[in-house]
Amino acid sequence: MLPILALPRASTATRVKMSFKKDLVLLLKPYYWVNILMSISYIVAKRAPFICNYLWTYLFQQEDQCELDGRETEILFFLLIVVMIRTRKTGSVTMINYLTSSFMYTKIANLGLWFYNDIRLGMIYFVFFILVALLLPEPTYTGPENVLYFRTENGLEEELEKDKRVTWLVTFYTVWNPACVNFAPVFSELSNEYSLPNLKFGKLDVGRFPKIGQKYHISDSSFSRQLPTVILFRQGKEVARRPYADSKGKLVKFFFSADNVKAGFDLNNLYKECKDNPIKSIKSIAEKKKD
Repeated sequence: MLPILALPRASTATRVKMSFKKDLVLLLKPYYWVNILMSISYIVAKRAPFICNYLWTYLFQQEDQCELDGRETEILFFLLIVVMIRTRKTGSVTMINYLTSSFMYTKIANLGLWFYNDIRLGMIYFVFFILVALLLPEPTYTGPENVLYFRTENGLEEELEKDKRVTWLVTFYTVWNPACVNFAPVFSELSNEYSLPNLKFGKLDVGRFPKIGQKYHISDSSFSRQLPTVILFRQGKEVARRPYADSKGKLVKFFFSADNVKAGFDLNNLYKECKDNPIKSIKSIAEKKKD
């Protein structure tokens, strides 16, 4: 049983404040502000008098184009519903997560709106759409981490059997799933904070190794609600996972924020237990017996 005492950590308010500041810094990167501009381009062009008058009245000599018609309003309202549903399904828990989860939908909606209004403007937007996709990939986490990536089908099993004194927290993911992409930096930061010689963090791509996904009952389909799945192994055996199925077999939704993962796997107490009971090497045991 894990000790009750937990290591002192920063307060929730402090962590939220730090996370918000980090998000603001990320927004300065070209990928985010360019995509934000593209996501709001049509409605801004329609509602900003200077831009609207220049585009339609001056360039194309079209009158009464500075108002949204019924079809455009319906498209924008439908887009809002889609974004809300999709960001919730992908487990977005920060401002950056919400934005990255919604960019593709908002840009496609804007593309349709520009073509609906004028095919020439639609083609211009389409060119920008392609250029941004090619030249501005989404920034990836570049901070410190202590994660072992399992590159072979038997890699995880070999590590679990190698030394059963080691506790493993393993993420099963796919590279294309938005929720997995959002969780990647969170898991990396947790690994850097909690990793010990007897508390290790690993990642396995079930899209690359579907048999491993089947073994641990993790679906890698496009409609899967099990991605990512994080499993805690102790003594080489699974002892906890998120998300998990309840007694009726229904999957219990889990939002993969740092705080939720810490609470879900009791990482503070787990870290303390592992730190208080380090793995003694064979050499040190032999020297102690000799003394």
